[in-house]
Amino acid sequence: MAKHDHENLSARLFRAVSGAKGPSDTLEEAARQSEAANGLRHAASLAMTKVADGLIDPKLVLSWLLMSLGAPAVYAGALVPIREAGALLPQIAFAGWVQGMAQRKWAWVLGSAGQGGCAVLIVLCALTLEGSAAGLAICASLGGLALFRSLCSVSYKDILGKTVGQARRGAITGLAGSASAVGVIVFAVLLISGLAQDRFAVILAITLAAVLWGLGALVFSTLHEVDSAPNGTMTAPFSVLRNNPVLWRFIIVRGLLTATALAPPYFVILGGGEDANALGGLGALVLASALASLLSSYVWGRFSDRSSRQVLMLTGIVGALAIMFAVGLAIAGLAQAIWAMPAALFVLMIAYHGVRQGRSTYLVDASPENQRSAYAAVANTVIGVLLLVAGVAGGGAALFGPKMVLVLFAVMAAAAAIIAYGLPEAENA
Repeated sequence: MAKHDHENLSARLFRAVSGAKGPSDTLEEAARQSEAANGLRHAASLAMTKVADGLIDPKLVLSWLLMSLGAPAVYAGALVPIREAGALLPQIAFAGWVQGMAQRKWAWVLGSAGQGGCAVLIVLCALTLEGSAAGLAICASLGGLALFRSLCSVSYKDILGKTVGQARRGAITGLAGSASAVGVIVFAVLLISGLAQDRFAVILAITLAAVLWGLGALVFSTLHEVDSAPNGTMTAPFSVLRNNPVLWRFIIVRGLLTATALAPPYFVILGGGEDANALGGLGALVLASALASLLSSYVWGRFSDRSSRQVLMLTGIVGALAIMFAVGLAIAGLAQAIWAMPAALFVLMIAYHGVRQGRSTYLVDASPENQRSAYAAVANTVIGVLLLVAGVAGGGAALFGPKMVLVLFAVMAAAAAIIAYGLPEAENA
């Protein structure tokens, strides 16, 4: 009876969160029976790992930690490229191995646990090293963390597609994003208030991140996953791009929408974040992002379940408007007003979280069932290269000032919305 009641509770919660009105016809029969419990496990695991991401944010937490340890600035400047490219580029190597697994959840479990282990290494480095040695060791540990993160990324869409039905996936991932934002908001408020600017408090936050990655792995290991037929013959992964105009168009749209991820640091510069108050400015960035996630991730997720194509279009438009709003404030001499950049950042972060929901849901829904890992790996590898190119281009454009860089990013976001119009509706596939 207790088990039956638990199953009923899981089903009721899942229906309330996802809007599901009955069993999914996109899952195998065995997977349908576990869908509700699996959906809640997805939400819990993702929420914990997303909080961990916020606690160890390279843009803020690790950069500040390296400065407090006396590491040269070159190491702080390398953190974001190491994290982003390191999480995307190795996926092409992992995809074949993941597709050869019957229970692919174990790839995600290994990736989450590995990130926790690398976070522990960062803590040990911070406690025992200083200067260049600390910078090099923490960058190396972050490289390992990014490698494990890539394993989670390349496996997750496939696992989600096997365990949660179509038109419910965006709601589950969106719920995790909104739930995790609460924890990140608390951390951001502590940063802005000055209560968490002691090195020990930052190290404690990274330790908590390690624990959360471990707990996320533990919860995810209980997922009920139907065995997949081993398919580890992905000898030419980029062959999925051949005669595949939809995937090409999606990759172009996603590449252009990286503008929403690359623009925030320039908002901080416009607001005076390069001055002595840089930590407070970056804390405001974390707060704006977390608030935007809290208020919009679940909404974007539900919207994505209806039309992830329209989400990609709308986020491109909103992102372009937010960026141009910031440029307009700078031209009017209002960029350093106390309300200006936080307001613009908040709108941009709403678009950014919509991009994350829309691109993930579209790729899962549009990919053939036996090629989800290949599609994810190829798309993420191409995006990893584009991020490096865009980062270099943005750095070159920065010679002309942050306003010119932001105009370039606004054009990219607007172009993404136009090109996304030509995508087919993945939810009708």
